[in-house]
Amino acid sequence: MPLLAFAESCVGIGLVVSGVLLLLVSATLYNNGIAGLEMLLPLAFFGALLGDHSGYYFGRTLGTKFHEISVIKKYQANVAKAEGLIRHYGSAAIFIGRFIPAIRSIIPALVGVSGLQRLRYSVIDALACLCWVLALAAILIGIVEFL
Repeated sequence: MPLLAFAESCVGIGLVVSGVLLLLVSATLYNNGIAGLEMLLPLAFFGALLGDHSGYYFGRTLGTKFHEISVIKKYQANVAKAEGLIRHYGSAAIFIGRFIPAIRSIIPALVGVSGLQRLRYSVIDALACLCWVLALAAILIGIVEFL
């Protein structure tokens, strides 16, 4: 669970690993009684938080050289969307970006490139991950109720 949450939110990897895989695995574990929400949700939260923070520090370390990475060049349309979101919404883009799969893994790196303060990023990202994991819980409960 934490590896999937990390992978789908980690810069580069998250462009390839879909959140649908995380949802499928967590729904299977939950629906079959293998793992309850009390186990799945904290693991997903910390995996997502770690993935986001790795992207933030990656972007912060690389700075503007981030745009020169071949994988980033390949997904330039997603990068442009993420940059537009950051320009338009500022720090709130961290929160909003957590819920948009196509750019989820790019936002933290671009915020790191922008030089946003570490504490401010951490607080906003933790709140975004908390809301994201609550949405995951609602989806899992809905799936079980539906089945």
